[in-house]
Amino acid sequence: MGKVKVDKKSRIHKSVEKHGIMFNKNFGQHILKNPAIITGMVEKASIYPTDIVLEIGPGTGNLTAKLLEKGKRVLAYEIDVRLVGELEKRFLSTPYHSKLQIKVGDVLKSELPFFNICVANIPYQISSPLIFKLLLHRPFFRCAVLMVQKEFAYRLIAKPGDKLYCRLSINTQLLAKVDILMKVGKNNFKPPPKVDSNVVRLEPKNPPPDINFKEWDGFTRITFIRKNKQLSAVFKQTAVVAVLEKNYKSYASLNNIVLPPNFDMTEKINNVLTEVNANNLRARTMDVDDFLRVLESFNRQGIHFS
Repeated sequence: MGKVKVDKKSRIHKSVEKHGIMFNKNFGQHILKNPAIITGMVEKASIYPTDIVLEIGPGTGNLTAKLLEKGKRVLAYEIDVRLVGELEKRFLSTPYHSKLQIKVGDVLKSELPFFNICVANIPYQISSPLIFKLLLHRPFFRCAVLMVQKEFAYRLIAKPGDKLYCRLSINTQLLAKVDILMKVGKNNFKPPPKVDSNVVRLEPKNPPPDINFKEWDGFTRITFIRKNKQLSAVFKQTAVVAVLEKNYKSYASLNNIVLPPNFDMTEKINNVLTEVNANNLRARTMDVDDFLRVLESFNRQGIHFS
C-alpha cells in the first residue's frame, strides 16, 4: 500500500500554536494531522455505537473527534496538562462533551478500566511496554489499532529466521494476532518524527495460552541474550547459571528437596536441554511452540525464570 499524501495544516494546530503551546518531544508528541489517515484508523477499528474506546496521547484531539462520533464513550489518557486544557476547550460546547472522559497522567502507571477497543497514535518511546500492558489487561478487549514506528511494526510481525525477529516478536505473537494495516510517511505528523510509521492491528488471543507470562518473559529474555548462539552456549553463561541456580535452590527449599553435595546446576540445565533435543536450537529460528516446549521442560525439573 502506498503512503498517504500529506494534508494541509489543521486549524486546531494553528490554535495550539497561537496559544504558545509547543509540542513536547520528551512525551513523544508527534501529532497526526492528516484526516485521511485518522479516518482510515477509525474505519479499521470497526467501532460499534456501544463501544468504550481507549485512546492514549490524544494530543490536540483530531483522532479523538472521530472516535467520539463512532463510540459510546472515549477514555483519553494524556500526560501533558497543557494539552488537556486544549482538549477540554475543543469539545466543551459540542454534543460529544459528555462522551469524553480525560484521564491526566502516565498511562503506564495507571490501572486501565474496562474498554472494548483501543485506537491511538501512541508515543513511540512507550510502544513496547504499552502493548504488553494492553495485551495483559483483563477483561479482554476486542482489538487495538495503533500507530507505531515502521521498524517496530515489522518487529511485531517478524517470523523465525527474519533479521528483525526478536523477543518483542515472539512475546507479542504469543498473546495476539498482529497485522500491518497501512504505511504512514513522517510528514503526516507535526512535528515530523525522524522515521516513517505504520498502523498495526492487534487482536488478543482469547482464550490466552495457558502460561505464566512472567515466567515466559524471563525465559525469552535469557534466550535472546545471544539469539544467534545455540541454547547450549547461552545457558552455560556464568550469569545465567547463577540466576537459575538461585531460583532452583529457592524452589527446592519450598518443596523440601534436598540437594546432593555435588549438585551441579550447569549439568542439570544441560540435561533439560538434551531431554527435548534443544541444545542446538537458536532463539532466532525458534517459533512459539519451540519456546513453549523448552520452557515446559525446564519447569518440569523445577527450574524457573521469574
